[in-house]
Amino acid sequence: MRLAGLQLVRLYLFSRRAPATLVALVACGVALRAALQWPSISGGGLALLIEAGAAALVTVACGSPFGEPERATGRWLPWLRFGAALGLTAAAFGALAAGSAAAHLPGGYLAVLRNLAGVTGIGLLCAVVLGGALAWIGPMAYVVLAEVALKDAWKTPWAWPARPPEDHGAALCAGLVFVAGMVVVTVRGARDSIHE
Repeated sequence: MRLAGLQLVRLYLFSRRAPATLVALVACGVALRAALQWPSISGGGLALLIEAGAAALVTVACGSPFGEPERATGRWLPWLRFGAALGLTAAAFGALAAGSAAAHLPGGYLAVLRNLAGVTGIGLLCAVVLGGALAWIGPMAYVVLAEVALKDAWKTPWAWPARPPEDHGAALCAGLVFVAGMVVVTVRGARDSIHE
């Protein structure tokens, strides 16, 4: 029974392209390292763009290539969705934290965790509405909004990248969006096609 469970998890992760996603997340960590090494070239907003790119990778990996037949397979599907989304989000944070080690990271690791969690939550919600293949739209659109918020110094906690890392309201907003995205993608799953 245990071997069958491990086989199910392995097949689920491979169907979601998790190994390729992990390689791309490592590339995001390397890109963040390069951006922090040469801040005059990268500018301040490139770190946020890389964080959003990592979140977009996580959310695109939620899409199923199988659609409706997969939903009829049993009771383990919501647990697999939850574990995959949470595991890939943790891997994204690990890759970004490793990429920024020994470099000056604006806001520190707490800001990266807050931004990544919030933007991933937006992407997970978009995966349910738009589908896994288009889930990247939400995180990238939020980056544009966040850049405007940073430039104009917005005070709302819903523009959490513009807030200091110790802002509890911004962390709460990002956390709420992440939890909402996790709950919805766990229960419903990513939309598979336009016709669904």
